[in-house]
Amino acid sequence: QVQLVESGGGLVQAGGSLRLSCAASGRTFSSKTMGWFRQAPGKEQEFVAAIGWSSRNTYYADSVKGRFTISRDNAKNTVYLQMNSLKPEDAAVYYCAAQLRGTVRASHEYDYWGQGTQVTVSS
Repeated sequence: QVQLVESGGGLVQAGGSLRLSCAASGRTFSSKTMGWFRQAPGKEQEFVAAIGWSSRNTYYADSVKGRFTISRDNAKNTVYLQMNSLKPEDAAVYYCAAQLRGTVRASHEYDYWGQGTQVTVSS
């Protein structure tokens, strides 16, 4: 069992930065692929970024590539999402998720989810 708790959301002006954190409980964190997804009001949930257990492999949605960076610290059971050059269209609830195996961009193939953290970007 893995429990995930996100933090770091908030209000930021367009062009600004935020760093989201996702703290995981459970001794199997280091074996899991971790992903970030987001959902804006009235829109479907979408993949943002994912990172493999060793950090060697990272994956990004085209919409955030070059602006967002995903990283993890297995010693701290934490995954991060550094978000730079934020745009109003980045505003959403951001969710952290853990996956033992599967397609990293497919939300239905993740096994554990956090409660989400709100990111608001003012123009």
